[in-house]
Amino acid sequence: MTFPVLPLVSGPSAHEEIAAFAVVGQILLPFKSVQISKTFLNQFPYELLVDVDVSADSVTVDDVVLLLNSGVRQVIVSEKQAPELVFESGLPTSRFTIELQGSELSAQIAKSSASVVLNSAVSKDAFKSISSSGNRTVYYRNGAISQDLAETLAQDGYTLIIPAEKLTDKTSESGKISISTIFTSTLTTDRPDGLFTTLITAPAPSYTALGVVYSSKASIEAAIAEKVGVYQSRKRTQELWYKGKTSGATQKLLKLERDCDSDVVKFVVDSRDGYGFCHLDNNYTCFGDGQLKQKSEAVGTGLAKLDSTLASRFQSAPEGSYTKRLFSDDTLLIAKLKEELDELIEAGQNKEKDASDVAFECADLFYFALVWCTKNGVKLADVEKNLDIKAGKVTRRKGDAKQQYLETKEQSKEESKEDPKEKQLYKMETINTKDAASASSIQRALTRPVQKTSDIMKLVLPIVQKVQKEGDKALIELTEKFDGVKLDSPVLKAPFPQDLMNISEDMKKAIDLSISNIEKFHAAQLPKEKVMTVETSPGVYCSRFAKPIENVGLYVPGGTAVLPSTAMMLGVPAKVAGCSNIVLASPPARATGKLTPEVVYVAHKIGAKCIVMAGGAQAVTAMAYGTESVLKCDKILGPGNQFVTAAKMYIQNDTQALCSIDMPAGPSEVLVMADENADADFVASDLLSQAEHGVDSQVILIGVNLSDKKVREFEEAVRKQAEVLPRKEIVAKCLAHSFILLVDNYDEAFDLSNKYAPEHLILQIDNASSFVPDYIENAGSVFVGALSPESCGDYSSGTNHTLPTYGYARQYSGVNTATFQKFITSQDVSEEGLKSIGKAVMTLAAVEGLEAHRNAVQVRMDKLGLL
Repeated sequence: MTFPVLPLVSGPSAHEEIAAFAVVGQILLPFKSVQISKTFLNQFPYELLVDVDVSADSVTVDDVVLLLNSGVRQVIVSEKQAPELVFESGLPTSRFTIELQGSELSAQIAKSSASVVLNSAVSKDAFKSISSSGNRTVYYRNGAISQDLAETLAQDGYTLIIPAEKLTDKTSESGKISISTIFTSTLTTDRPDGLFTTLITAPAPSYTALGVVYSSKASIEAAIAEKVGVYQSRKRTQELWYKGKTSGATQKLLKLERDCDSDVVKFVVDSRDGYGFCHLDNNYTCFGDGQLKQKSEAVGTGLAKLDSTLASRFQSAPEGSYTKRLFSDDTLLIAKLKEELDELIEAGQNKEKDASDVAFECADLFYFALVWCTKNGVKLADVEKNLDIKAGKVTRRKGDAKQQYLETKEQSKEESKEDPKEKQLYKMETINTKDAASASSIQRALTRPVQKTSDIMKLVLPIVQKVQKEGDKALIELTEKFDGVKLDSPVLKAPFPQDLMNISEDMKKAIDLSISNIEKFHAAQLPKEKVMTVETSPGVYCSRFAKPIENVGLYVPGGTAVLPSTAMMLGVPAKVAGCSNIVLASPPARATGKLTPEVVYVAHKIGAKCIVMAGGAQAVTAMAYGTESVLKCDKILGPGNQFVTAAKMYIQNDTQALCSIDMPAGPSEVLVMADENADADFVASDLLSQAEHGVDSQVILIGVNLSDKKVREFEEAVRKQAEVLPRKEIVAKCLAHSFILLVDNYDEAFDLSNKYAPEHLILQIDNASSFVPDYIENAGSVFVGALSPESCGDYSSGTNHTLPTYGYARQYSGVNTATFQKFITSQDVSEEGLKSIGKAVMTLAAVEGLEAHRNAVQVRMDKLGLL
């Protein structure tokens, strides 16, 4: 039996509430707070069961199917909704809780396996009937509930639905209901000392029985409040036993349960690494297992033990060992996975097969599969959680394998389609800023997905050090390792061979037009005069003049992508600015072993000196420090993945590199502002043009004074366009953490936009041009009006597409002509000028105690007789 309280939490982002009441083992979420995806449950602790309340919402059977298929335990519906959602849908009734209007069960509900919610208590006989003698969970929900009433109802067998803000995990707190006293009030015991038998288990994935102890009401209340293992000492009857307080074998309390007749308590605890539950040092459990005799070995059995072992070896496996090679060499590990799968299949198909052979080969496959999971940050508990979700799905796929894995390929496309209810979700979470509780939701919407730069930096640093130390040799080795291409030299020097620029005439025309427009716009940014001079005081002439940065390195992502646009956006301004040496870096394609021909053509057009045939952190490092073949650059520019970004951030902080960068970078993003007159198809296309960049990209739609009908138009347009995109799986994951913000007026819309500081801001609103520039404070680039898609700026309009992301538009400009220049100031002081400012200079130098500074002016003024 679970904890007799079901906390109603405001939403998945209520992290403090969830952490406080996770020991209950279950929470209830309002439907409006839920953004369903296939990884929905991964944001919650493993032991936490999640229910969703749709009783006050307008939902369809498809909505409910998506909830249940995502791993939601039960859905609470109203009695009015039950016929359609529960009984006519064909879904398992055990996955529903029906909120009754009165206190009587209909014959249909009575026959079902659904749980029920009552809003008033009933007699004990009635409760016995409704609960089917305890076999049906009966919830109680009523706003008017006190601590005493809560305890009485829990003792009678009700599970109480109470808003989390009305609960406390402390023994008592003014105005709140204590979950610990509710729990202890339901317990029974026949022991003379009044203690409760308590089973202690490890968490997922093993759930190993660690031992048996005893609890009192006081120890349970302390455990819940402090979230640690606290039990009743039988030797010192007046004392609580805080497990591991003196020995170091501390425990984190994850979940608390009671058995069916409430006389046994179960603690699920997470023990500190290297320690067990037993008072004997050699044992992990109290059952003489001796598993801690070798402290370096993992505990548990089977897959759980292997999971722990691999996690340890991932951190400490010695260089050169087989395990280290598996973790560091994708090619080797993937080969082993395929090899072991084939051997498992062969063992099962062998006419003289032995079941033990199948078990042996399956164990091998499990081993290498868990190695793959471990190196990708996935634990066995994560896998099992997803298995639980799959087991609980209420709809099924047809079961066809992907076409390339079938021996016969004559099945029609229709047969291989998924159940419509299994479609990807192409939906953004909608937040109405007028709602009373919207402040935290708005903050959540304006917060970018977290980037774990410290983890990436650990992987990047060895690459940086290798290239610094080994130069060209390292570049050649790393290009072979990461790009699968073996080179003789890492650099292709100009003039570039014609056969490497073999592109269509249409492509040449497109590139030439784009270069022309980009060049026009960036040339217009050059200073209007060669030297700008101002007479600040009589005889004092201050000047400023621009000079190009001599050596610039331009990073152009490649490999699986074709990105001539980035080469243009970086190369044309560098050419316009007059940079002496333009160095491009781009990895060769794995399939051909050659550079992208469009990129080579652009390099030729901009007058690049060479192309470094490498990608990732190694290319950035080569340009920053120089190698035998790569010219050391003074500034490095260009977008890239997290490894490129981490390398750029590292080199700009290393004084040995003496190299600057264009700007910090994060995932691509767009904010579209739309009103009632906006074209839904245009809006959807702009959102999806950024959503397809990657799963860590983010798109925001701010709707100004939109009707419900218009919001639905936008959502439907997004869904229709997304379903036919080749990168639709990436789009679905991006939209899962993207948002629609509904506001009343343009002032509020621009206020939110300026707070977000988007890379791309698209204005699909009436009279869009009238808002530019006065309403815009923070944005990388602005696209004004319905006919200005972000794609035009990416390629051919003339503005630059290398823009600040991740909120850096508050401090940084996008790449422009000045990005490739440095501005030098000069001053020309005449005798009249020295007379004008000399005394002020001496006074300030004296107060700062810089006598030589003061003297440099005095000696001049003395000789000129100005003092």
